[in-house]
Amino acid sequence: MRRRLWAAAALLLAIAATALAIVLAIQRFPRGLSVLVCVTLAAVAAWYALQRRGPGRALLAGAACVLLAGAVALVILEGKPLLSALVLVGLLGAVAAARNAYRTHIQLPEATPPRHPVLFYNPLSGGGKAERFHVAEQARRRGIEPIELRHGDDLEALVRAEVRRGADGLAMAGGDGSQAIVAMVASEHDLPYACIPAGTRNHFALDLGVDRDDVVGALDAFTCGGERVVDLAEVNGRVFVNNVSLGLYAEAVQRAGYREAKIRTLMNTVPDVIGPDAEPPYLHWGRQRSDDSGAAMLVSNNSYRLGRALGSGTRPQLDRGVLGIAVLGPTRERRNGARKTALGMRQWSAQTFEVESDRPVPAGIDGEALVLDPPLRFCIRSRALRVRIAPQHPGASPSALEPDSPLEVIGALAKFALGSR
Repeated sequence: MRRRLWAAAALLLAIAATALAIVLAIQRFPRGLSVLVCVTLAAVAAWYALQRRGPGRALLAGAACVLLAGAVALVILEGKPLLSALVLVGLLGAVAAARNAYRTHIQLPEATPPRHPVLFYNPLSGGGKAERFHVAEQARRRGIEPIELRHGDDLEALVRAEVRRGADGLAMAGGDGSQAIVAMVASEHDLPYACIPAGTRNHFALDLGVDRDDVVGALDAFTCGGERVVDLAEVNGRVFVNNVSLGLYAEAVQRAGYREAKIRTLMNTVPDVIGPDAEPPYLHWGRQRSDDSGAAMLVSNNSYRLGRALGSGTRPQLDRGVLGIAVLGPTRERRNGARKTALGMRQWSAQTFEVESDRPVPAGIDGEALVLDPPLRFCIRSRALRVRIAPQHPGASPSALEPDSPLEVIGALAKFALGSR
């Protein structure tokens, strides 16, 4: 019933906002066109500002701000800022209501609790979440043996030692890099694994269907949880649970000061990768090196949804048995009979993927900075990991039920609202 109400609200808000926007556009013509031009020029100026340093960046960024301010001023001069605000609020409300309509909760098959589960926890991850939520104490109450990681410990060696001692269930409370190590060992021994969201962002937990706001509740995975089977991925023999970034982001995380000033470091890296003075892309794949190249690349354990209002930045599935590949780089287009090169995004999937380079490649593997020797060989380990998830948690990605196209979203919302799904 609740899903039907959210779906109906999303549809009504979207229809009302769209109708009001059309009325305003007709009433304001041609001044409404001026607003659109200002916003477009502001976006172009901001894009070129990203690619430059020094005075050029400052001038272009200033121009973008002035153009945006001009667009706002034109809206105010129309004397109907409230109506414009209502359009924006209506659209944002429609997206929020649609997200709630697609909120996921899947009942997973019950699984037998392990007799000797072991939890590894990093007390420093996520700003000290494990200590703040008393994870070790809560684990003992559930019959789970907690093992604290200390500076200098070899996590993989510790996990393998516990398996030899008889551990029949493995859990990790920490960042995604640590999750990958524990998940790798669990998959090798066909042991159940639980992801405890005690890291900073907990992307793997999100796409598994673990409630990232319920650190303690995630421990119930080993007492009364259900089980699902998901994929793992690897690059040059190293397992990862989320993704490997190459190019722009990977270059940024290698730089001194990234941890202290992430946004500023990333912005300062952009001109080196996609600016007018940037070197030619050094990442290549396929047979035609001149055609297949990229300035920034993301290879993921299953495909991400990118650039959508609903579910953007999440993976709807983790058991499709494919790598997700997204590349920002030069693309060749034919305009007015001539072939021109432009910067564009390409996205596809494959079971294996290989990247060539003429130099060692900086990489961000589940957020950790490394340098890999080429060639980089990626592959998917299909259905490699048995994951336990607490029964009160969603059990699947927040975008697992969301359709791929806007038209499909509208159709599905209508079915929800009418009670036919």
